[in-house]
Amino acid sequence: MSNGYPVPAKSVQTEIVINKSRFLTTVELATSVAGARDRLAALRSELASANHHVYAFRVGFGNSVTEGMSDDGEPTGTAGPPTLAVLRGAGIGDILLVTARYFGGKKLGTGGLVRAYTASAQEALRALKTELKVQRQTVGLELPYTFYNLAKRLIAAHNGTIEDEALDEQVLLIVRFIAADLERFTIEIRERTAGQVLPVALS
Repeated sequence: MSNGYPVPAKSVQTEIVINKSRFLTTVELATSVAGARDRLAALRSELASANHHVYAFRVGFGNSVTEGMSDDGEPTGTAGPPTLAVLRGAGIGDILLVTARYFGGKKLGTGGLVRAYTASAQEALRALKTELKVQRQTVGLELPYTFYNLAKRLIAAHNGTIEDEALDEQVLLIVRFIAADLERFTIEIRERTAGQVLPVALS
C-alpha cells in the first residue's frame, strides 16, 4: 500500500428518479467496518421515510479489503450485489454507499431494480471526489547531538514530519513518514551515521 489508494475526499449525495421511485444515494468515507455500520445507522435515521436502505461498503483496499452489503428487503440479489459490483469496479477503498429508495407506486421488476441500483451507484460515484490515502508510520530516533542537524535535514529530505522532540543526554525525535519514504530514510541515515542511528517503529 506504499503508493496509496483513492478514498472519498468528502461525502456526496445524488438522486435519480426511475418510474416515480426516488433513489437517493449517499457516499461516505468508511475507514472501519464499525464506522461504516455507524454511518449506515445514522443515514437510516436521517432518511427514515425511505422504503429501503440498500448499502455496500469496502473497507481497506487490494488484498486487505473487508466488504459488506444488503438488499434491505428488495428481492434477493437485485440491490446489494449490483451496488457492491459498482464499488469494486471503481477501485476506491474505505467507501460506504447507501441508496435510500422511496417507492413511487410502480414496480420495477428484478431486472429493473438491478439497473436502477446500478445506475444510482454509478451516478453517485461520478459526482464523488477522491483523494489518495497513503500508509504512514511513526518511528522514534535516539541520537547524539552530533547527528542532530544531519537527522533533521534527512527527515525533511524524505518528507518526514517531526511530531515531538526531547533534548537530554541524547536527542529523541518522534517522526512520522509515508512508508515508502521511511524505507529510503532508514537506508540513508544508517549509511550517514555508520549504523549508529536507526529508526524504531512506534506504530
